[in-house]
Amino acid sequence: MKDLKQLTKKLFPYAYNILGNTADSEDVVQNVLIRYQQKESSSISNPDAYVVKAVINQSINLKKKNDKRRKQTIFLPEPIATNYGEDKIEGEEILNYSMLVLLEILNIKERAVFLLKEAFDYEHDEISAILGITVENSRQLLSRARKKLKARKPTLEMSSSKNKEYLIAYVNAIRHADLKALEQMLSNEVQVLVDGGTKLNVVAEFTSGTNDTIKLVTYIYNYYQKDLEIKITEINYQPALLFYKGRELVNCQVFDFDNRGEITEIYSVVDPDKLRLGSLLL
Repeated sequence: MKDLKQLTKKLFPYAYNILGNTADSEDVVQNVLIRYQQKESSSISNPDAYVVKAVINQSINLKKKNDKRRKQTIFLPEPIATNYGEDKIEGEEILNYSMLVLLEILNIKERAVFLLKEAFDYEHDEISAILGITVENSRQLLSRARKKLKARKPTLEMSSSKNKEYLIAYVNAIRHADLKALEQMLSNEVQVLVDGGTKLNVVAEFTSGTNDTIKLVTYIYNYYQKDLEIKITEINYQPALLFYKGRELVNCQVFDFDNRGEITEIYSVVDPDKLRLGSLLL
C-alpha cells in the first residue's frame, strides 16, 4: 500500500472528475482513508482497489445530493491549475475543463462508467465490480454516454501554446475596444456560460452568438474588469484568464477553441466559493 500522501494524490482525480469540486473531493478521499486505517488490513485483499472503489462510490452519492440541492441554472466545475509542479496531484488524470462541463449532461452512472473507461482505462469487468453492476450494464452505460457526448463533439485534448497566443490577442482586443478583431476571434456559435453560485447576481448566465458575446465581454470589462490585474494561465489543461482585485481572485475564465483558432466557449466562474482556493491558482 502506498503511503497516505501518495495515495491521496492518486485518489483525488477519481473524486474530482465526478464531483467537480475540490473541497468535496478532498473530504471524500480523507473520509475513505480514515475508514481504511480503522479496518483490519488482513480483511482487505487488494487495498488499492478497495480505496478506489470507496472513493468512486462515495463521490457518486455526494454528487447526487449536490445536484438535488443545486439552485443555479449554470453549474461549472471548480477550476484547477494544471501548470504547476508534478508534486501537486496526479494532474494527468484530471479531465480538461470542456469535458467536465459536458459530462454534466450524463446521469451519474453514465458519468462514472465513462470516466473509468476513458480517463482511467478500466476494463468493463473492473467497472462492474466497482459500481456493483453487470458487465453488460457497464457496456450499455458507456454506449449511452458516448452517444450523448458525440453530438457535442467533446475532446480530451490539452491546451497548446498557439491557443494561449490567441488569448493574448483576445485580451489586447478587449483592452483597446477592437471590436473588429474580437469578431474575427469568436466563432459564430460562441457561447458564454457564467457560474455565480448562489451568492452573486451575474449580468447573464448564458450568452451565445458573436454580437451578443462581444457586447457582454466589453461591457463586463469596462464596468467590472478594467482595473483588475489579468493573468494568462492554464486551467484544467485549457488556456484561461484570472482576474485579481489585489490578491483576491474574483473571476476565472476558461476558453475553448476550434481547429481554426476561433473561440467557441468561454466558461466564466465568479462564484466566490469556487474561487476561495484561489491561492492554489497563483
